[in-house]
Amino acid sequence: METVEARVGQMEAELRRWGEKLEDLIARADAGTGAQIDYRRRLEDMKTKYETAQTKLDELKFAGSSRWETFRGGIEKAWNDLEAAFRRLAN
Repeated sequence: METVEARVGQMEAELRRWGEKLEDLIARADAGTGAQIDYRRRLEDMKTKYETAQTKLDELKFAGSSRWETFRGGIEKAWNDLEAAFRRLAN
């Protein structure tokens, strides 16, 4: 069975990868001429969701693994929202 610490570590690594991808997408949109308004809006929405997921993960790390169940719902919702935003952007 996976420990809370291992799961948090995996989430941190995945969040870092998403953050790098998001920054790359934003840079490309900013560099392009006449970036589509809808695309830029979706990027901003994704950035907000990324920041929310980061905050929830930080709260969990600060609280410690013994409080996983307390923070589980919030982090999972933030995670699912961010993942869905990445999928929508890819389409």
